[in-house]
Amino acid sequence: MVLVITSSETREVLERWTFDLQTDKSIVEGGQAPEKSDKEITTEIQAIIRQITASVTFLPLLHDACTFDLLVYTDAASNVPQEWEDSDPRFIQNAADVKLRSFTTKVHKVDALVSYRADMD
Repeated sequence: MVLVITSSETREVLERWTFDLQTDKSIVEGGQAPEKSDKEITTEIQAIIRQITASVTFLPLLHDACTFDLLVYTDAASNVPQEWEDSDPRFIQNAADVKLRSFTTKVHKVDALVSYRADMD
């Protein structure tokens, strides 16, 4: 899943937040889930939320009015709503990337990354 923040005026992509969600299909199909307490999962999620909040210390200020789009990447066999439309990946030219913390649940692993224009003043 990708959150894209775009300048309303220029339509240029200013930030691109990527949350790569991986599902352990063996667990979904009835396999044994690893032992992990709800407290451990909550602590990992809290850590990434704190890191996202702290990103204001390194992300450039957005001076333009902005819009956002949510891009969802699915398996080809997935059923998706008819209202959804295809999109280009909305990559940022001259991007700087910052890898954020990841977290895991008993079934999912989420890796996070924020990309932003490195040459913004």
